[in-house]
Amino acid sequence: MLATRWNADIVGLLVDGALRAARDEGIDDPRVHYVDGALELPLAAARLASAADAVVALGAVIEGETPHFKHVSRFAVDGLGRVGLDTDTAIGNGVLTCHTREQALARSGGEGASEDKGYEAARAAIDLAGLRP
Repeated sequence: MLATRWNADIVGLLVDGALRAARDEGIDDPRVHYVDGALELPLAAARLASAADAVVALGAVIEGETPHFKHVSRFAVDGLGRVGLDTDTAIGNGVLTCHTREQALARSGGEGASEDKGYEAARAAIDLAGLRP
């Protein structure tokens, strides 16, 4: 499992959800590796993919006043997809790309959240890993 340090409060909630999904599936001790931000997720995922059936990547990119948001979001999402295809490793993409902090919190699985994208990303990776012959 990978998580960014950027927007740590939101990402921490995503990690909680992903760990809960792993426990629900009987995965007792998933390891969480931290990277600085979403730009680092694809390379970190590629490095972990060589020794794993699945990798879950968690982060939160929130729009600011510059176009940086679009570039970081695109690189992270495209890069994670490429890692999955290039390595035949299940990648759970739990990178939130939101316009506001409130939107990210609503998707993070915390108290009062409408969605739990950390849990969903981990479930997706676990399900995909189960498809391997």
